[in-house]
Amino acid sequence: MKRCSLIVCCLVLGGIVGTFLAGPLLKGQDQAVPGIPKELTSYRDVVKKVLPAVVSIDSKAQPAPARKGRRRVPMPMEGLPEEFRRFFDFPFEFEFGDDDDSPMPRGGFGSGFLVDPQGVILTNFHVVDGASQVTVQLSDGRKFTSKDVKTDPKTDLAIVRIEAPGALPFLELGDSDAMQIGDRVLAIGAPFGLTGTVTHGIISAKGRSLQLNMYEDFLQTDAAINPGNSGGPLVSLDGKVIGINAAIKSRSGGWQGVGLAISSNIAKTIMPQLLKEGVVRRGYLGVQVKDITEPDIAARLGLRQGEHGVLITRVFEDTPGAKAGLKDGDVITALDNKPIANGRELQMIVARLPVGKTIAVQVLRDGQAKTFQVTIEEQPGKYGTTRVPLPRRMERESDGVVIDKIGIEAVDLTADVADSLGYSEQAKGAVIAAVKQGSPADDAGLRRGMLITKVDKKPIASAKGLRDAIEAASLDKGVLLQIETPQGGTNYVLLKSSRD
Repeated sequence: MKRCSLIVCCLVLGGIVGTFLAGPLLKGQDQAVPGIPKELTSYRDVVKKVLPAVVSIDSKAQPAPARKGRRRVPMPMEGLPEEFRRFFDFPFEFEFGDDDDSPMPRGGFGSGFLVDPQGVILTNFHVVDGASQVTVQLSDGRKFTSKDVKTDPKTDLAIVRIEAPGALPFLELGDSDAMQIGDRVLAIGAPFGLTGTVTHGIISAKGRSLQLNMYEDFLQTDAAINPGNSGGPLVSLDGKVIGINAAIKSRSGGWQGVGLAISSNIAKTIMPQLLKEGVVRRGYLGVQVKDITEPDIAARLGLRQGEHGVLITRVFEDTPGAKAGLKDGDVITALDNKPIANGRELQMIVARLPVGKTIAVQVLRDGQAKTFQVTIEEQPGKYGTTRVPLPRRMERESDGVVIDKIGIEAVDLTADVADSLGYSEQAKGAVIAAVKQGSPADDAGLRRGMLITKVDKKPIASAKGLRDAIEAASLDKGVLLQIETPQGGTNYVLLKSSRD
């Protein structure tokens, strides 16, 4: 009897549930389906808005003499860190006639986009580098030739002007700072010459600095981009340009998931100057800097917990910083009492300062706070573009001082040693002649040819003075060394070991 009652109850309950679920269908109504955002199913609306303003650019540089035959001309890759390659890197092949003196065309292919209806195009400097004229093709097939090209190599940006009858479609520069990691983006350009190509992805990272250009603020994206995309727009889903595609990280030369775009906010500061004056004028201090990332070193230099500073690794001669008294090894903490978070922020702020303005630069020197008044000057055109010379080979010295405690042999910085390594006549200290493998010095990255100028903020005048200072210090607590390299530049190294 109990079993029958249980079966009846289950049937009644099942009937109620079935009636509830099937009710809407019995009444001729559809089941509710969760709505899918349109941007997840199609990007057609934003593409229709953006594509007409994207152009392809074929640049022609001044011809150079060439021999008879065929030649493939790739972009040189040497010097690019961690295999970062610009898109302007697939080779062009030319065929020459019988005349050995016939000119060899030079040039490349890239992308760009219109930024106003009067025919101003924004692209990369490396797309038009050295071009005597460029050919611009619009999305509707129309072609224009222009010699009106203005460039800024230090940000890898350029503008090209074309003259066209009537207004042209154009894109608006958005706010790259407002973009967040994970936001969807589209990359548009002409990879491998395939014009009008659209790919999608997300913002993978922000604020990348890769030392490809002097002034950088890269957005990283996984949108597929390849050679030929260079100079094309990276757009948000509202159709605004938030980046200018500029580089890829690739072992193969093609897309491998890491693309870099110059932030639109950098372009916003550069483009008006190129339009108005044809060049970009910047202020400068004349110093080379690096961020201080190790907490132990920051504390030894006098920075409090949570406080930031930027290390001056080199002060160039006859520059505003040198004239004001800044020195290698100083730590910049603020400009006009406004804290500086990192080297990139310092660089950007100084570049925007008006020429002739005097600012207070707050520094820590050997742990002591000092303030210097620096008058900003206009940055020379070639400043920051000179290649660092290769290190010179150091001849073995026979009268070195062995410092077993840290595993090095050091020699005095004589005039002959300084000249052979490329140190200035004013340099003082002890030169590392040898480093023992596996020693504390080796573990800290010290290398032969480096010049040790201070130990725990106290100047060193000789190899013997270096040995005495090291012997008196405690490796267990850590020994702070100030060093210079033959290529120029100052750094701090903290030697630490339990083997005291």
